[in-house]
Amino acid sequence: MIITRSPLRISVGGGGTDLPSYYREHSGLVIAAAIDKYVYISLHPMFEQQIFIRYSGLERVQSIEEIQHPIVREALRLMKISQPYLQITSIADIPAGTGLGSSGSFTTALLKALHALKKNLVLPQELAEQACHIEIDLLKEPVGKQDQYIAAYGGITCFRFLPNNQVEAWPLNIDTDTLYNLEDNLLMFYTGYSRSASTVLHEQDVKSKQNDKEMIANLHFIKDVGRESKAALEAGDLERFAELMNIHWEYKKQRSACMSNNHVDQWYQLARDNGALGGKLIGAGGGGFLIFYADDKVRLRRAMREAGLQEVRFRFDFEGTKLIAQS
Repeated sequence: MIITRSPLRISVGGGGTDLPSYYREHSGLVIAAAIDKYVYISLHPMFEQQIFIRYSGLERVQSIEEIQHPIVREALRLMKISQPYLQITSIADIPAGTGLGSSGSFTTALLKALHALKKNLVLPQELAEQACHIEIDLLKEPVGKQDQYIAAYGGITCFRFLPNNQVEAWPLNIDTDTLYNLEDNLLMFYTGYSRSASTVLHEQDVKSKQNDKEMIANLHFIKDVGRESKAALEAGDLERFAELMNIHWEYKKQRSACMSNNHVDQWYQLARDNGALGGKLIGAGGGGFLIFYADDKVRLRRAMREAGLQEVRFRFDFEGTKLIAQS
């Protein structure tokens, strides 16, 4: 039995500049934070000649080619798993499609488990690269790279995505007091909506490839906001960071009409009126989680609870994708 886990994430700054359609021309910068909500993968060898896959669906097949789950199929191909005597089970703390990077976490956790099965040592950089290769190169999903990289690395990490496809990673230089204050004052609420990141990101991807002036200018600005967010956090200026969250959200909404909706806009304004200094919708948009930096946490929690939104409390994860059991 092999069990791995991979953290979900929140985007701290620069989200959207990690798509190949943008960074291959202009380079991207993202600051992301792994949180203590996880995707778990268990692998168990079987005596029967079959592959049994349990996720939100259920598959029992005789060969890799028959597998319907695209990430599982391509991961097994990439790792050259040839003998169909395997049970794969996935469970997660948070549902997919909620903006926390679950697809990247699923892919890195699965690859980590397959490496353990083959007794390979794999470092975070290689793990993230393989996960991106599966989702972006093989499956042609119009997604970015931050999810796979932050899942593999953990922590609060800065990533620079270069036009030559290289990725530079380094930890955010944040002091302990600022880190604890940030963790304590960030509050996350589930909107009740889920969505496909690929669907929401498709418009951005197409316009970036067409060199649409408004889209490129928007992403340039978002990258600058990411740099300012990094500087604010490293300086311990959390009020400025909260202000930048608002600016980021206003520009993010301009990228697609699907980015928000009337309910999200109303909840966002309700939060601003009740103790939130700054906030945004996490992930590609269209649903999932709202996150706020709160000046008055008690007041904000009460307002969101009365509006019917469920809070999910979290801490940061500093371990990244890891093997947690092998027997």
